[in-house]
Parts: sequence; C-alpha cells; structure tokens
Amino acid sequence: VHIGHSTGGGEVARYVAKYGQPAGRVAKAVLVSAVPPLMLKTEANPGGLPMEVFDGIRKGVAENRAQLFIDFPTGPFYGFNRPDAKVYPGVIQNWSRQGMMGSAKAHYDGIKAFSETDQTQDLKAITVPT
Repeated sequence: VHIGHSTGGGEVARYVAKYGQPAGRVAKAVLVSAVPPLMLKTEANPGGLPMEVFDGIRKGVAENRAQLFIDFPTGPFYGFNRPDAKVYPGVIQNWSRQGMMGSAKAHYDGIKAFSETDQTQDLKAITVPT
C-alpha cells in the first residue's frame, strides 16, 4: 500500500501508474489531500493557482528561505489565517526546522515539480484500489 499526502501524492500517483497493475508491485494506493492532478492554473485547469503564487514561493526560497519557512505555515497552509484560529507556534517551528534540513536547490526545483507537473494521465492509469 502506498500512501501520499500533499506533494507526496504526486510521487504515489506517478509510481502507482508506472508499477501498479499489471506489474503487480502495488496492491492499493491512498492519496490524502494530495496535489495531483495539477496545482497550476491553466486553460485545462482553470481552478488552479496562478503562476505568480509559485513565483512568490521561489522568490522566498531564493531570497530568505529561513524566513519563508516561518511565514508560509502561518498562513493558509495550516489554516492559521482563519478568524479565531488557534496558532500553534510549535507546529510552525517544527515545519521550519524540517524545511531547513533540505537543500535550497531541491526546494527551488521542487516548486516547479509540484506545481507544474500535470499528473492527469498518471491518475487515469491507476488501476489498483485507491
């Protein structure tokens, strides 16, 4: 069983599409609040986010990654921007800590991967219970 959340859902979708049935390497898949099929707003995906959103994230990674990893989770990512939302500083600090353990180049390149990769065909190719 392969389980993917957020951007990990894209990894699961791609793997299961490639190695699921008939290859037989995957019995089931679970996609939890996953990115696929596509985050970017396009003609085929009018409900997606505009490129400017992802350009802003890239800018944050390039200019001050440490600050981005504090600012990003304080907004809609965890819902802390909602009225009367209880903000958990420990969650923000832990998200930042985890983010800073990765490489800046991987983060920068990953933004393109998770936002611009159209996984519509991967999802259509999944034949295992999902």
